Amino acid sequence: MSRWILALDQGTTSSRAILFDHRGSIVAIWLSQRSSVEAVLAEVGARPGDLAAVGITNQRETTVLWDRVTGKPLAPAIVWQDRRTAARCQTLKEAGHEAEVARRTGLLLDPYFSGTKLAWLLDHVPHARERAERGELCFGTIDSWLIWKLTDGAHHVTDVTNASRTLLLNLQTGDWDPWMLDLLRIPRALLPKVQPSSIDSGLRVAIGGVRIPLTGIAGDQQAALFGQACLRSGMAKNTYGTGCFMLMHTGDAALASTHRLLTTLACNVATEHGQRLQYALEGSVFVGGAVVQWLRDGLGFVQRAEEIEALATSVTDHGGVYVVPAFTGLGSPYWDPFARGSIVGITRGTTRGHIARAALEAIAFQSADLLEAMQRDAAVPLSELRVDGGASRNNFLMQFQADLLGVPVVRPAVTETTALGAAYLAGIASGFWNSAEDVQSRWQMDRYFEPSISRDEAAARMREWARAVERSRGWVSPQQ
Repeated sequence: MSRWILALDQGTTSSRAILFDHRGSIVAIWLSQRSSVEAVLAEVGARPGDLAAVGITNQRETTVLWDRVTGKPLAPAIVWQDRRTAARCQTLKEAGHEAEVARRTGLLLDPYFSGTKLAWLLDHVPHARERAERGELCFGTIDSWLIWKLTDGAHHVTDVTNASRTLLLNLQTGDWDPWMLDLLRIPRALLPKVQPSSIDSGLRVAIGGVRIPLTGIAGDQQAALFGQACLRSGMAKNTYGTGCFMLMHTGDAALASTHRLLTTLACNVATEHGQRLQYALEGSVFVGGAVVQWLRDGLGFVQRAEEIEALATSVTDHGGVYVVPAFTGLGSPYWDPFARGSIVGITRGTTRGHIARAALEAIAFQSADLLEAMQRDAAVPLSELRVDGGASRNNFLMQFQADLLGVPVVRPAVTETTALGAAYLAGIASGFWNSAEDVQSRWQMDRYFEPSISRDEAAARMREWARAVERSRGWVSPQQ
C-alpha cells in the first residue's frame, strides 16, 4: 500500500520537497527540487514505490519561454515581481482596454501578470516571435516548466489556477481567450494545455526508476486556499510569504470586483463528468515577508529573520512611524506600479525597534486593506481569517492583524499549507484520500488570535496608514 504523497513546492526564494502521510502531517522536508526528491525519501527510509502520487505547487505569474526541441530557455525567467512592462500596461489602459480585460480574465492591466511579460520576451528576444508562430517554442508558468523537465519534455500542460494568472485565460470557459491572445499578440501554439488542478491525466514522473503519477497541480495561493480547507463560499485565508495573498472562496460564482480586487480560479477536482470551475476573490500584496528580508539584508537590523519579532517588541509602540514597503509598486487595491517605498513619521527619538515594528505592522495594514475591499465585494461577513506562510509564525504580527481586522485570526497546526494543498489535490486524484470533504476534516488549529483593541482605535490606525500610503503613490513616472 502506498504510504506517502510527495509535494514539490517551488517558491520565489526556495524549492522544497515535502512528504505527507494519510493524516496530512509532514513526514519530511528537503530543499531544492530534483535532487531533493531522493533526499526527502531517504530521510524517512522510503522508496519511490511508497509514493501514491506527486503534486506540484509554484509561484504563479513568473514567465518562462523555452525551445520545444532542446528544452533550453531563450532568456532568464521573468519573475512575478518584475515591473518592466509597466509602461506597456499603461498604454493598454489609456487605450481603454482594461474593462474588457477584467471582464474576460478577472484581472487588471498590471505588469504582475504573465501575459505582458511573455509579450515582452517575444518582442525583445531575437527571432522569438517568428519561431513562436511556427510552433517551435513553449511558454509556461513555473508549473509548466517543472512538468516539462520532470517528464523529459513529454507534457506541456498547466492547471486552471496557474492559467488564470496569465491574462490569457477566459474565466467562464476555463480555456485560452482568443481576444486576449490577439490584444497581446500571443501565438496560440505557444500555450500549454489547461487541465483541472486534481486529475490523473497520464502524467508520470520518474523517481528512482519508478514512474509515479503526477496528479495535482496548483498555483501557490490557490493551493494554500485548498490546504487551509477553505472550500466553501465565504471562507478566506491569507498567506504571509514573500508577498501576502488573501483569497476568499466564492464557489461556482465568478464575482466581479468593484474594489480593485481580482477574480481568479480556485482549485478544482476532475470528476467523471468533467470539471466544474470554482472561483475566488484575491487581493495581492507584493511585499510582505520580503520587508523583513530587507531589514535583515539591506539594513542589517537583524542576523536572522526570526529575530525581528524581538526587535519590534523591544519598543512599546510604533512611535508614530509608518513603513510603506512599495519596493515594486503597490498591489491590491491600489495597483500602482509607480509607487515606491517610504518611511514617514521619523523623529530624533526613532529607533531601529520603531522601524522594525512599523515594518511588521505594514504587512498587517496591507492585508487589512485587502479584507476591507473583499468584504465589500463579497457582501459576506467574515467570521475568521485562516493564516499560513512563514511570517504567520510571528505572534506579534498575527495579534496585530486580528486587532486591525476585528475578526479572529486562526493559525493551523500545519503552516506549510501551500504544499499541503498540492498534496491533497494529488492524493484525491490518486485515491489516497477520498474527496475534498475527506481532507477538510483533517484541518487542525494551532492558535487562535482574538482582536484586543476597539474598532475606533483600529480605524484611527488605518486612517494614518492611508495617509502614509498616499505619500508613496506615483513616485516614479511611467518613463522611468
